[in-house]
Amino acid sequence: MLQIIYLIAFTILAFLAIGNLIRSLIGFSMDASQPRSINNPNSPGYRYRSGAVPHPELLDDLGNVTTEPLLIMKSISIEDARTRLDALYHNDLPRSAEGEN
Repeated sequence: MLQIIYLIAFTILAFLAIGNLIRSLIGFSMDASQPRSINNPNSPGYRYRSGAVPHPELLDDLGNVTTEPLLIMKSISIEDARTRLDALYHNDLPRSAEGEN
């Protein structure tokens, strides 16, 4: 009897999960079909959907949505990364171990 209850419960959960997946896919396809303009804040594609609140990290001090990049990454060469890692490794050796070599 308990197995039947588990089977029914997980079947219901599976149908709910699949329904949620289908709704998400439809929502993403609707968002992808609408062109968005990143450079023009006055265009309707720039703004968030009605009723949606942007994440607080995307707002500046005045509460406006930021248009500048939030993260700037600097790429380095493999040799530079190796030398930096070697320098970190060799600087972390204890003083007594350095004297023994």
